Amino acid sequence: MANQLLEVKGIDVFYGDAQALWDVSIHVEEGAIIALVGANGAGKSTLLKAISGLIHARKGEILLSGKSLSNLNPREIVDRGVIHVPEGRRLFSTLTVLENLKLGAYVPRARSMFAESLERVFSLFPALNTRIDQKAGSLSGGEQQMLAIGRGIMAQPKLLMLDEPSLGLSPILVKTMFELISALNEQKTTILLVEQNIRQALKIAHQAYVLKTGEIAMSGRGDELLANEEIRKAYIGERVSKR
Repeated sequence: MANQLLEVKGIDVFYGDAQALWDVSIHVEEGAIIALVGANGAGKSTLLKAISGLIHARKGEILLSGKSLSNLNPREIVDRGVIHVPEGRRLFSTLTVLENLKLGAYVPRARSMFAESLERVFSLFPALNTRIDQKAGSLSGGEQQMLAIGRGIMAQPKLLMLDEPSLGLSPILVKTMFELISALNEQKTTILLVEQNIRQALKIAHQAYVLKTGEIAMSGRGDELLANEEIRKAYIGERVSKR
């Protein structure tokens, strides 16, 4: 994991006059799972939106493989290989599973890999193969999340950004979802993960950043942060005994 894929350097982000991120810097190594964790409203989704070009930083720079993304629009950033699976899935509910997956492969560099990508999606998410002609809106919550991630895979991502993939899922499906994210990473997909289930996110993350009110409060290896008493008390809800 020595090759740096994404570098966010000291960005400030605003919504109108309200500042949401202050001097935020993160690094994403190629082949890693990087987790962004923190309380609701900490700025995690805002950071993903800034990386994907949905909002623009007023200060700082965002680099992918050493090349700036800062002045590109979202379509151009997708063309560079940054794929954002947003919170809430955002599927086309009246289209079938296959039609949603086809839309994921609309970028030119992904079209020639359509068959291989489709096979990869169905190997990771076999349930989608059995529902290939079913409308996305009729799928279960877990299946819809699989389809949203599958659509991202179809775009041949260099960096796959997942925003709250376990949100609204049952405990059993949450466990399955994290297993699938790990399996996807084992296939050499670099993942930037925003997740409300901090315990599970830190378990699978190689590196993690804790956002607090728009600033990086802490960073380190996932296992290190999971063992940190402050993290366990503030974000996981454990009572830490005083010695």
